[in-house]
Amino acid sequence: MANVTGNSDYAGIRFCQECNNMLYPKEDKVRRELHYSCRNCGYDELGVNTPCIYVNRVTHAQNELTQIIAEVTSDPTLPRTKARICSKCGHNEAVFFQSQINRASSGMRLYYVCCGERCGHRWTEPE
Repeated sequence: MANVTGNSDYAGIRFCQECNNMLYPKEDKVRRELHYSCRNCGYDELGVNTPCIYVNRVTHAQNELTQIIAEVTSDPTLPRTKARICSKCGHNEAVFFQSQINRASSGMRLYYVCCGERCGHRWTEPE
């Protein structure tokens, strides 16, 4: 069967030659072969050159802190504080801002980014 989308990960959809219904993958566990069979009329064909049947892509949710870039320290519109000490470098100046995500259940959360030279450590309170 020709690759429909041009993407090598695309498994493709096969159709029955008898009744034009969709063929479903089925494993022959004894012979260790892949077959495609019709659930309507029982048509069965051997799967040839089909290394990929199903693609499962796992994506990880990003942590809110990883989305903050260190360059926010040069933003003159953000407030600064000297009351927070960076746990990574010990510098006592940081910019801070409130999360843009609606957190009605957990209350307000402040995000801090260290202004120390070449640090850019990010943290939040309350943790």
